[in-house]
Amino acid sequence: MRRTLGKNRKGFTLVEVLIVVVILGILAAAVLPQFTAATDDAMESSLRQNLQLLRGQIQMYKFQHDGKFPADTSTEVADKLTKASKVDGTTAAPGTAGYPYGPYIVGQMPPNPFNSGRGIKVVTGSVAGVVVDEAALDGTEKVGWIYSKDLGEVKANTAGNASDGKPYDTL
Repeated sequence: MRRTLGKNRKGFTLVEVLIVVVILGILAAAVLPQFTAATDDAMESSLRQNLQLLRGQIQMYKFQHDGKFPADTSTEVADKLTKASKVDGTTAAPGTAGYPYGPYIVGQMPPNPFNSGRGIKVVTGSVAGVVVDEAALDGTEKVGWIYSKDLGEVKANTAGNASDGKPYDTL
């Protein structure tokens, strides 16, 4: 009579563990690109919303200030949009008596989600074709937006293309 040792099998073999690791690797390789695309889509959506906000508030400012666009310098643009203002365009702290308009943007200028810049580069004429270095500073802030003081146009200071193929700086 043959006796078998009473070995109970506990645990997994090396082959079983390797198969599980390979399957998890394949799943990860399929899922991770979707997370990257979701991040890009969220940044693009944020950029579009911020541009819509800026453009809308610049038009509101123009409407309330006899057809004049805010500012000649980047500091003036930010001040005129984020502080209360008189009809003549002078600014003060929000809630100050005698300043019936604004602030048009509560807090500070929204950031460009692609370069985190809140600064504004003010140009004359159209913003089309204007390129500013991604790392450029406007005073102490990174340039996130390019603004035409003549036409009231705003565009993002961002290179690359949106999901629909349009360059970000033409949105």
